[in-house]
Amino acid sequence: MKKVKDFLKAETVLCIAFVLAVASMFITPPSAEYFGYIDYSVIAVLFCLMVTVQGFVKTGLFDYMSKKLTGRFKSSRGLSAALALLCFFSAMLITNDVALLTFVPLTLALFSGREKILIRCIILETAAANLGSMTTPIGNPQNLCIYTKYTYSLGDFFMTMVPISLLSLIIIMLSLIFIPNENVTHGEATAKFSPTRNFFLYAVIFAVCVSSVARFLDYRICLLITLIAVLIFDSKILAKPDYSLLATFVCFFIFVGNVSAVPAVKEFISGILSGREMLVSCGLSQIISNVPCAIMLSGVVEAQNADALLIGVNIGGMGTLIASLASLISFKLYSRSEKAKKGRFFAEFTVYNFAFLAVLIAAVYLLKLV
Repeated sequence: MKKVKDFLKAETVLCIAFVLAVASMFITPPSAEYFGYIDYSVIAVLFCLMVTVQGFVKTGLFDYMSKKLTGRFKSSRGLSAALALLCFFSAMLITNDVALLTFVPLTLALFSGREKILIRCIILETAAANLGSMTTPIGNPQNLCIYTKYTYSLGDFFMTMVPISLLSLIIIMLSLIFIPNENVTHGEATAKFSPTRNFFLYAVIFAVCVSSVARFLDYRICLLITLIAVLIFDSKILAKPDYSLLATFVCFFIFVGNVSAVPAVKEFISGILSGREMLVSCGLSQIISNVPCAIMLSGVVEAQNADALLIGVNIGGMGTLIASLASLISFKLYSRSEKAKKGRFFAEFTVYNFAFLAVLIAAVYLLKLV
């Protein structure tokens, strides 16, 4: 029973997605059409990217880069700025989840015993990772889903997301004033990095993934190359990808497919969304998180409103702690630290994130980005 409870707690989103998928089967009985609901290109490319990023983590590249860069700063504000920028820009390529898994533990070590600085730095890093990841199609799962669903070109995608991404970067940098500016001392970076065979292996696989995202290469070829390469040279890495996230995608694809198959239901949802795609996606993300929200709404939002959905689910990652699943990673890592003040973290996180969300929503309308 304890194992079941632990699983339900750890994989809440997957369980909800599974229940919704099963419930929707009573609306649209199982048939061969179910196979057509699943966007196999999203699943395949996301899997390949997960493998690649975990491979780079294993080589020690990110650990070396982070320690090397943070060793150059002597003030808490300067060091926080470096960490936030690392999260912002690295998340564009390695996803927001991995950026936080890489840099939050380092932050915990650097600011140990300075709780006020530590909490605010982690909150800022989390916002930076969530907002930086929205810049590219491979920065987070919801981007990859929408990019594929609406067949964006890279140019159109960047034209949609770069303006709000730049604004987000400015907001994050301005927010540094809320971090106390104190002297910090830490040892020189001792981490060393030498490119190995596996480093070059994952560099090639990453190039293959990017080629597939850019639609220069079929996703099936990308998947085949990735599987053959890791099975020959590093088969243990296949245990690292987040398979529960992939399963969650499949469940939501089935749920959305079944619901969309009923014209009356689809028309009802479309009526609610009409002209309010960004606000609805922002609001729904606060409750079920932005990845499931993107999958669900992409089944009913028309192509001409795709930009509103794309921006909505990304800035909707701000706000509640569950608005972006990546935010839960930061909270869990901090909660495990010695003398963690979880209540204070939650309160400050909520205040800062809703402030970010309010500013970004206002900016989207003032700048007429949708």
